[in-house]
Amino acid sequence: METLATNKKAYFDYEILEKFQAGIVLSGTETKAAKTGKVSLTGSFAIIKDNEALLLNCPIAPFQPKNTNPDYNPYRTRKLLLNKKEIASLAGKIKQKNLTLIPLRMYNKGGLIKVELGLAKGKKKLDKREAINKKEIQRKIDRAKKGQY
Repeated sequence: METLATNKKAYFDYEILEKFQAGIVLSGTETKAAKTGKVSLTGSFAIIKDNEALLLNCPIAPFQPKNTNPDYNPYRTRKLLLNKKEIASLAGKIKQKNLTLIPLRMYNKGGLIKVELGLAKGKKKLDKREAINKKEIQRKIDRAKKGQY
């Protein structure tokens, strides 16, 4: 599985509770662009509307900018492919517990492009500060072990 794009900020801003795998509906040029890594998952999110999962605010740059359709929209809404049971359970969890669906990474699996979605709960400022402090402490410990401190 070759990773095409990751959303590192999601792990900092959110506490990931569950992960799901979903297919994504792309056009031909979008598929080529995604396989070359012209995708950004930062700031994107997924919603469930009319029993369909949709990926919003996920820009996919054109594969060949000079040879692109003039009405191409890199930020268009893309459909995610999930089972009906998965969509129903996700919709219930999102409404009841006030959670968010965040794309964590996009990867290539057997010639198909998949998106790993995370059911996430937002972190507060205090939690983010604690995470930063833990990282700094771990770096200091690692430096001390290597004798560079």
